[in-house]
Amino acid sequence: MKLSRKAISKLKLTELFRKLGAEDPESWAESQIEEGINQLGRFLFLRQAWREVINEDDHFWIQDQISYSEQRPDAPCSGIGPALQRLLDKGSDPQDITDVVRIMQYRLLFRLCYLLGHHGDLEPEVQHVSWALVQIDSDTGQIVAEINALHESVLETDPTRREMRPRNNSGSEK
Repeated sequence: MKLSRKAISKLKLTELFRKLGAEDPESWAESQIEEGINQLGRFLFLRQAWREVINEDDHFWIQDQISYSEQRPDAPCSGIGPALQRLLDKGSDPQDITDVVRIMQYRLLFRLCYLLGHHGDLEPEVQHVSWALVQIDSDTGQIVAEINALHESVLETDPTRREMRPRNNSGSEK
C-alpha cells in the first residue's frame, strides 16, 4: 500500500507533535493538514509561554522572590518579597500561594493570547489598530504564517494536562 504525500506529511507532523509533547498529536496534525491552521506555530508558542508560568510543584520561587527583594529593596517589583513573607508569617501554605499566582499567570496568558487576535476595547478613533502573532523565517525575517486564535488552545496546552483544574487529592486525576 502506497501512502499519499498528504498522508506522509500528516504522519511526519503527527510524530513531530508527539516528540514535542503534544497531547493528542494526531488532532493537531490533522487540523494543520486538513484545515490549514498553523497548529505547529500555535503549539510551539503556547508551549514556550507555559514554560514562563510557575510550575505547580515549584515553591522555591517564593523564597527566591523574598531573597531578591531583600537584596534589592528599591528594584521594580521588589514589593513581592515582603508581601510573600507576610503571607508566610500568617501561616499561608506555599502551595496556596503558588496556586493563586499560577492561576493569575494563566489568566494573563489567556488575555494576551486573546488580545493578539482582537483589538480589545479601544477608543473609536483607533478601532482599526490590532495585533497579531506571526511566524517568520529565521533566515530572511519574512512572514511565513499568521498564528491565530491562540486563546482557544491555552487551556489544552496546560503542562499538567488538567486544563488548570485543581489537583484531585484522591489520586484519580484526569
